[in-house]
Amino acid sequence: MRTSRTSRTSRTSLRARLTALLTGGAVVGALLAVATTAHAADTPLRDLAAAKGKVIGTAVTGSKLTGTYGDIAGAQFNSLTPGNAMKWETVEPTRGTYNWAEADQIVAFAQAHNQQVRGHTLVWHSQNPSWLTNGTWTSAQLSALLQDHISTEVTRYKGKLAAWDVVNEPFNEDGTYRSTLWYNGLGSDYIAQALTWAHAADSSAKLYINDYNVEGVNAKSTALYDLVKSLKARGVPIDGVGLQAHLILGQVPATLQQNIQRFADLGVDVAVTELDIRMQLPSDSAKLTQQAADYKAVFDACVAVSRCHGVTVWGFTDSDSWIPDVFSGYGAATPYDENYVPKPAYYAIAGSLGGTTTPPPTGACTAAYSVQSQWNTGFTGQVRIACSGAALSSWKVSWTYGAGQRITQAWNADCTQSGAAVTCANASYNGTVPNGGSVTFGFNASWSGSNPVPTVTLG
Repeated sequence: MRTSRTSRTSRTSLRARLTALLTGGAVVGALLAVATTAHAADTPLRDLAAAKGKVIGTAVTGSKLTGTYGDIAGAQFNSLTPGNAMKWETVEPTRGTYNWAEADQIVAFAQAHNQQVRGHTLVWHSQNPSWLTNGTWTSAQLSALLQDHISTEVTRYKGKLAAWDVVNEPFNEDGTYRSTLWYNGLGSDYIAQALTWAHAADSSAKLYINDYNVEGVNAKSTALYDLVKSLKARGVPIDGVGLQAHLILGQVPATLQQNIQRFADLGVDVAVTELDIRMQLPSDSAKLTQQAADYKAVFDACVAVSRCHGVTVWGFTDSDSWIPDVFSGYGAATPYDENYVPKPAYYAIAGSLGGTTTPPPTGACTAAYSVQSQWNTGFTGQVRIACSGAALSSWKVSWTYGAGQRITQAWNADCTQSGAAVTCANASYNGTVPNGGSVTFGFNASWSGSNPVPTVTLG
């Protein structure tokens, strides 16, 4: 499935906001504290999963692996899946011309953060380059093209990837083979050939067949089961099946664990590879509570089966989710909201993995704005970020000034101002705020007319 989204207007945060207004004269020590939790507290999900012998992964967009997005991706997950960076249209947009930039970036990030990488995907009916889909090929030519593509890509990352989704979405809903370039040109044995070629290129990588709507026991998952059983009997290298799990709120299949177990009983691993649980917008507390229960049900099913390798969420934040662009009126499908605040689903996942199930208390982390000194045309300000009951690995604060207020210099933070909007992010050396600790940054600014204290958002 496609993961990245180019732009989207962030919805208004539901954080509590306290507003204070100071007008006229020199004011010292005026404070505004806004309660919010920017990162989850306690043990990271990746450590909880590792203690259970499981992998917890996320699909990522390479260009976003900086700042808060990169911090969370690195801290919370022990596996990364390139959302689009390893698909054929990305790596070979023109025949014989390769673009590995984003894929290499993700692999390097994973290596720096001691993470596995799950390759996605080698053979699919979608997101192929136009030169391939619009070409006229004999079966021999098509086979040669496919073998060359698989061999080239898998060899490039030999020894660096833990697993590959080799064949993606080969079945129709009724269990028949999907009519695709590959099936129509090569017959159903293209699957066995692709697995064999991938194994030849990297014998250490685990090889999977991946599909959607195969989470429960049904016609489609039974067709996949029969295929895997047949491939195993033939000696074709097949190590696992991927259950994508693009689910709808309240519709986790009752037979999920049974289905995972029956594949495991064939002697293959099972991975939940693309989990998200979409809801009709707008979200509310009842929907978020149901979503948390659904996430827990999926993780519980995986934890219960020893050969369930782990669970990958298809993007961890709603700002990087494919759902709103594809399913009109639906969204809020991931464990973090668009401002990187953990949702109830996050804590349900943590609970399933043996961690804390209760969100940090309101006000766990606060930002306090103060005017330290003021004169006719300027003032010195300070923001103190403190945590009690939570911790931050990075932070960002923002506010909107009234007319005539403008920052001219800042220290211990990187501050930008566009019009009246100010954003300040941690410097490289002071992003961590431990539970019970605090950091401060300061700035000089000019003012005219009055110097009201703005509403500050931490997140």
